[in-house]
Amino acid sequence: MEISIRDLLKIKSPNIIDIRSNQKYNDNHIPGSVNISNDILLSNPNKFLDKGLLYYIYCQRGITSKMTTQILRALGYNVISVKDGYEAYILNKI
Repeated sequence: MEISIRDLLKIKSPNIIDIRSNQKYNDNHIPGSVNISNDILLSNPNKFLDKGLLYYIYCQRGITSKMTTQILRALGYNVISVKDGYEAYILNKI
């Protein structure tokens, strides 16, 4: 399951997780997102995610986040990948 960056930006107060490296996140990120690197998130998702909440997950191009959300959904988490990732945000920035 994926969402476009345009649709994501229309949502009021979404839970957005940036799974890129800390360095890439610190360089720039989608406003309001929190940084949890992919390896850390997948190694202990119950530490960071609540199964009762919806999360939008992005990476640089949408490939890793798509795989990550498939794994997390199989574990019972309500997650959606941001299509084309951070690059889509840069291209569609208003």
